[in-house]
Amino acid sequence: MMKKGEISGKSKTNKTSMAKWQSKKQNQKTIFLMFAVVPAMVGYIVFDLYPNVLSAYYSMLDWNGVAAPKFIWFDNFIKMARDAHFWHAATNSLIMLLVFPISVIIISLLLAYALTNKSYPEFRIHQNIFFIPNVLSSVIIALIFTFLYDGGFGLINAFINAVGHRIGAIGANEVFSNYWLGMDETALPAVLLTMIWGGVGFYLIIFMNAMKGIPKSIYESAILDGATNMVRLFKITVPLIWPIIKVSLMFLMIGSIKTYEIVLVLTGGGPVRATDVLGLYMFNFAFGNTAQNQGTHYFGYASAIGMFMFVVLVGSKLLTDKFTKKDAVEY
Repeated sequence: MMKKGEISGKSKTNKTSMAKWQSKKQNQKTIFLMFAVVPAMVGYIVFDLYPNVLSAYYSMLDWNGVAAPKFIWFDNFIKMARDAHFWHAATNSLIMLLVFPISVIIISLLLAYALTNKSYPEFRIHQNIFFIPNVLSSVIIALIFTFLYDGGFGLINAFINAVGHRIGAIGANEVFSNYWLGMDETALPAVLLTMIWGGVGFYLIIFMNAMKGIPKSIYESAILDGATNMVRLFKITVPLIWPIIKVSLMFLMIGSIKTYEIVLVLTGGGPVRATDVLGLYMFNFAFGNTAQNQGTHYFGYASAIGMFMFVVLVGSKLLTDKFTKKDAVEY
């Protein structure tokens, strides 16, 4: 038999070994977290936080990127408040902020529900077709729609003419080469349609994957109770995937405010500033060569516009949280 002292000594040894093992495990966990988190944190600070702080500083400068900067406090913001062209661009951006995210969410939800809950044999083909725009850059998408909108050989005008409606005659011209993008009334809707087409596919895939996680038994019970497709979509599907919809809405809002590539390629902000948006207006002052800046770079004023966009996005996030506050539904 082991003596009491030997048992006590062995117990202390076990406790020491356990403490060393736990300490080693904690050290390994700490090292892993450092390698996993620190690079991401450094990247966030260097490429996100620091540029934003620097932009706030630049917004108080009169600086063209070459000459010595002049500190002017809030003069750029005062100039911005008096700039009629800025407010016109802000109005167009607000229209995009209201129309683009909601349109993409609704279309993506309807398509995702149809493809997920209907037994279409072409399911995989349709899924891939809808996702195609997401493998294309914004510039390529804009170029595709430039050809579609063209009055001379565009498919849209060709189809309208084919069904018996003559379109494209502007004044003495028989065919206006930029009918849809060259008219004040149609330019902004044409740009929005292009953006929506390019954005639906990505969120369609996200919503489809979310819907696949909903048990079929819930839908079967609803069908037995006489629920229609629209009732099942808005009373079952939407509440169950609401957190994903809310996050998607935020990303779309950010994209609608920051966008400028599609507008730049399609219209350049024209005709007569009909499609000018905040992102493009800021880009032109910082890097462009237009009548607005006459080839001179105004990084201070462009940064002030960027800070305004930041405030709009933060305000949109707060309003979205306030008016879409809803607890997640579990099944």
